Formats: sequence, C-alpha cells, structure tokens
Amino acid sequence: MNVHYISEQNSILNHFLTQLRDVTIQKDSMRFRKNIERIGEIMAYELSKKLEYKDIAVQTPLGVKHTTTIAESIVLCSILRAGLALHQGFMNFFDDAENGFVSAYRHHYNNDDEFDILVEYKATPTLTNKSLILIDPMLATGQSLVAVLNKLLVDHQPTQIHIAVVIAAPEGIKHLEENLPDSCNLWVASLDEKLNEKDYIIPGLGDAGDLAYGNKL
Repeated sequence: MNVHYISEQNSILNHFLTQLRDVTIQKDSMRFRKNIERIGEIMAYELSKKLEYKDIAVQTPLGVKHTTTIAESIVLCSILRAGLALHQGFMNFFDDAENGFVSAYRHHYNNDDEFDILVEYKATPTLTNKSLILIDPMLATGQSLVAVLNKLLVDHQPTQIHIAVVIAAPEGIKHLEENLPDSCNLWVASLDEKLNEKDYIIPGLGDAGDLAYGNKL
C-alpha cells in the first residue's frame, strides 16, 4: 500500500487540523464541519496529482488552448455519518464524480470493549472500471475501512483505490497494509501517536461524527 502523509510540509492544512483538535473551537459544530470540508478540498487537490489525465483542445474566445483534463471516472464513497463533511470537500473539487454511501459501526456485542464491525447500508453506483475514493475522517483500528472495502469489492472491480482519512493511528495503517491490496493508496492528513485501551486515537480529536452532527444514542 502506498501511504501519502500530507501534513509533513507546513501549509494551511495544519492550521485547520489545529482548529479541529482544539477543545474550545471544536464546540462550534458548524465550524468543525467547515474545517473538515476544507481539509477534504486540500486532500482532493493533493490526490488529484496522482490521477490519469488526457490531452484535450479547448476553444477559447480568441483561439485554441491545448491542455489536459482528468481521464478517469471517479466515485466518491463515504462511510456514514462522520464522512459526510469530508465528502463535501471532495465533491467541491471532483464535481463530476459519482457518489456512494456505506454505513459501518462498532457493535459492542457484550457491552464491553470488544466489538465487531457491522456494515449494513450500501448505496453506490457501479465501481467497476472507475477510480474509487473511499472517505472516512478517522482511521483507528482500520477494521471499518477493511470491512467496507471488502463489501464493495464483492461486486465491483475499480481500476484504482484511494482511501482518504484526516487522522490516523499507526495501528490502523498497519492493519490496512496487512489486509488491503498493495496497489491501494492511503492519504493521511495527520498521523497520531497510538490507540488507547479502548481503541481510540491518541491524541486524536474525539468522536468526529458527534462533533459534526451531535451526540448519538
């Protein structure tokens, strides 16, 4: 798996990441969603450098310009619900992309720290012969992303697979490297230190879905 760490070079991305983590600023859910969206735009720009392009000629009012345009059909697919704001950022740049949505969550079957990943809802166009960009803000254990991708690959064969996450733990990256095809590309806005005993990212930022859309039952 090819891993791309976007925040290694200082940019406005790190400014938005700082605001996401700040316990006083993140109380403003609208601002939290907007910062996630902005990060999605930055990640979409960086990811776009790895896509395939084709030569075209464009008629302008004064002549013809020979330039390039994206040659791939793109599907943006988010893991509900936390991925929605990040998805919007990608849509702002890949405005011709098709869109898909999948639900995945931790099911604590014994009401303790042990859990399985349940993937229950899937609404996507065909991914076959298209570039899939799978979007999820937090990469903790990596189990959700692997479960979702395995579910999608049962019926679809995308030409490229890109995974975009805002914050990742080393354990999650290792799990993806061990369970996903070598050709996958993982895009990470920020790499954190570790997972705690409950498999939450440290220092992380909290529950991205709750911060963006309110507490759930």
